[in-house]
Amino acid sequence: MNPVTLSILLMSLAIGTTVTLSSYHWLLAWIGLEINTLAIIPLLTKNFHPRAVEAATKYFLTQATASALILFSCLYNAWETGEWSLSCTGSPTTIILSIALVMKLGLAPVHFWMPDVLQGVPLSTGLVLSTWQKIAPLALLLQISQHTNFFVLVSVGITSILIGGWGGISQTQVRKVLAFSSIGHLGWTIVVLKFSPQLAVYNFMLYIVLTTAMFMSLMTLSSTNLAQISTSWAKAPALTASMVLVLLSLAGLPPLTGFSPKLLISLELVKQNTIILMLLISFASLLSLYFYLRLTYVITLTLSPNTSNSLLVWRTLNKTYLPSTLNILAIFAFPLTPTLVLLM
Repeated sequence: MNPVTLSILLMSLAIGTTVTLSSYHWLLAWIGLEINTLAIIPLLTKNFHPRAVEAATKYFLTQATASALILFSCLYNAWETGEWSLSCTGSPTTIILSIALVMKLGLAPVHFWMPDVLQGVPLSTGLVLSTWQKIAPLALLLQISQHTNFFVLVSVGITSILIGGWGGISQTQVRKVLAFSSIGHLGWTIVVLKFSPQLAVYNFMLYIVLTTAMFMSLMTLSSTNLAQISTSWAKAPALTASMVLVLLSLAGLPPLTGFSPKLLISLELVKQNTIILMLLISFASLLSLYFYLRLTYVITLTLSPNTSNSLLVWRTLNKTYLPSTLNILAIFAFPLTPTLVLLM
């Protein structure tokens, strides 16, 4: 893709997200979401291929449906309340708005587009789709969370954690595994959104850091499936070892960074006298723990039949500075948890 065109598209993504984050008017927030959607469509078809065209078509149809629902509910809310302000959202319209924003985020039960779209695009576009594109819808959901039906948010969160764990078990494509991982992590965010918005933001920010570190490592190693990822040790031993720890951090194992949001969310649910809910999502997260451990097993304890004959392949791999820095942050930020939570 032409560098000028790529720069314009990335700038449009930034402008769309900024417009949504800074708007207090529902129509402006909707315009920002539309700019985001239209800017990412050419990036999805950057490598022109039938799979990429299919992914772009699925993404466009899903986002257009969600945008239509948002516009319809905003018009109905303006008719009922007489205002377009985000803070004046009536309770009947928040359910429709929540469903539309959940569809944009790719959460269950309207998650079906997420794994297929992520599988059909390059890793670089998948990184944008899994991180940057989630910011604007989640910010809107955060602003209307206090008016949203509690049962709707908790149902979406629990279903997403279950689907995120169950769907990734049988996958052999790393991008689909990361798609179901995204569904599961955002499920944790949605569950605690009603009780503690600051904790939801903290969980989402750590999700972005961990997912970015994982995608950057995969982009450096050019690995998109289990067969390729099993040969990564010969390419970059140090980067592969840190990638294993990032996977365990995504799984939420202590004392890695990913353990802190799950611990804090569990404590918050206990404090809100929802112990049954805490136990349910904790047991549901064991499903996702299985496929994370399977990935670490493939990387560290198996050898593919087509491993490289050379023992010095890693010497030619010199673009590992950014992934290594992100991996260190994704692994060793657990002691900074109190400071990070206070900054939210």
